[in-house]
Amino acid sequence: MKYQLATLFLALSCPLLAQEIRELAWGNPVAVVDLRTAAGCGLVGAQWTTCNAQITPAPLRAPGPSPTDPLPIYPTGRLIGTFALEPRYGTPAFERASWQAVAAADLETRRGAGLLSHVWYRLRVTLPTTLGTVGMAGARVLFEVVADDYSEVWVNGQLRKSFGARANGVIGGYNARQRVWLTDYAKPGDTFDLAILVTNGPLADLPDNYVWIRSATLDVYAKPPVPDAWANLGQVIQVQNELTSVVEPTARLQKVADGFQFIEGPVWHPDGYLLFSDPNANVIYRYDPTMGNVSVYMTKTGYTGIDIGTYHQPGSNGLAIDLSGHLLVCQHGNRRIIRDEIKGPMTVLSNNYAGKKLNSPNDLVVKSNGAIYFTDPPYGLPNAYADPRKETPYAGVYRIYNDHTDLLTTDPGGPNGIAFSPDENYLYVSNWDIRDIHNTKTLWRYAVKPDGTLTDGKVFFDMNQTDDDEALDGIKVDVKGYLFVSGPGGVWVISPEGMYLGKIIGPERPANMAWGDDGKTLYLTAHTGLYKIRTINGGKLAQPARN
Repeated sequence: MKYQLATLFLALSCPLLAQEIRELAWGNPVAVVDLRTAAGCGLVGAQWTTCNAQITPAPLRAPGPSPTDPLPIYPTGRLIGTFALEPRYGTPAFERASWQAVAAADLETRRGAGLLSHVWYRLRVTLPTTLGTVGMAGARVLFEVVADDYSEVWVNGQLRKSFGARANGVIGGYNARQRVWLTDYAKPGDTFDLAILVTNGPLADLPDNYVWIRSATLDVYAKPPVPDAWANLGQVIQVQNELTSVVEPTARLQKVADGFQFIEGPVWHPDGYLLFSDPNANVIYRYDPTMGNVSVYMTKTGYTGIDIGTYHQPGSNGLAIDLSGHLLVCQHGNRRIIRDEIKGPMTVLSNNYAGKKLNSPNDLVVKSNGAIYFTDPPYGLPNAYADPRKETPYAGVYRIYNDHTDLLTTDPGGPNGIAFSPDENYLYVSNWDIRDIHNTKTLWRYAVKPDGTLTDGKVFFDMNQTDDDEALDGIKVDVKGYLFVSGPGGVWVISPEGMYLGKIIGPERPANMAWGDDGKTLYLTAHTGLYKIRTINGGKLAQPARN
């Protein structure tokens, strides 16, 4: 994130965290096509071509300011001179370029002009009916390339770029393997146009050598394998028959990643990946379901103070996507809600109420009119309710609307998870006050008035029937109004009428959840592991009108 780049991070102690990027094991491919051989290219009808790319002068405007660019971050100001790379992918000039056919066996031939040198490679592959004895229908296919030194891979006109991306086509490292997902459900005759831009490097110490392709393959997998220890975990406990209209009693959890400290606050991004916080590690992670990769999306996500060592959970917690596709972040240590502007600095949406600092915003939800509702317990402060830095005398539920923060209720002593009913007539808030853990495990429901404020708050469901010390945490509501609530022992499934239908139990108790994939997958952030389970109705995914 832009405002984090100048941060001085003093690591007085450094416990082992999840890796910067980690690719889940897929087992062994059932077929490999070596695209550096004529035989391999013949199997998929491929012909390599290449052309040099040049740095050329280009006009551009400086960043604003302008009436449409007050920050300023867009090219709306005075005209300046800069440079571009030609031919640019996707333009008519790219198609008209002087492409030369290259024999597969000649990919090791050094190309370019040395030093600051860029070369395009291109090929089109068509999937056959079979590869040897392997049928292609339904297979997962990846393109793997190692170029000397940096590579960027475009597939059918697209580069799968997103903030925090470290793989799947985006430049990932020096002489690094690029594995680019092509399809999960191959069909004979599928065609993929692959364009690879190879750049000499390192850029700050350019060598007097040239670019070339070290290896290039198509890797075919019969199906994405799942480690035995990660498959079909836990169980669904059925209490009422109505549960069968929400989640199948035979459904089981699948683990998709592990190795974290304490993960929380997941949200599905409209670009097709899951973001989630690790407030202990001060990191937001990105899970790419197509590649099975987990990477660091953003660091220093909640706090950068010199006293960070006194915080148990200094980082971000709840995440959401607003109506314009921006990421919203609850920051524990900084005690605020922020919006990532994607191409500009972050915007602080709320950090105080009535002149007093917020406690440590925990979770949030976006209403269809753009209003942001959030909970603010003091659990991100080192000493929670007793912390001398605590300024507000309560733990509130707030709304941010039209650049103004309103306190809506202080009924729950420890407000945590928050979610709307599908029609937004009700707002649910989970409560767990650590000052009285055995008598505050309650789920509250509020009627939402036409002006967005709350009324008629009452305990909708009481979990004090359990003896467990575990908290009530995240809430998600499916499109039929059924609630999934992180509570003692697992995820409680509750009907819109407040009836306990059953529970999802797994190896670790989830702290929070998010709808993802096609909307019917429920992802669960559970301490050290990320899990998922299929549901029947599913929930609403963010579908923002992108700016």
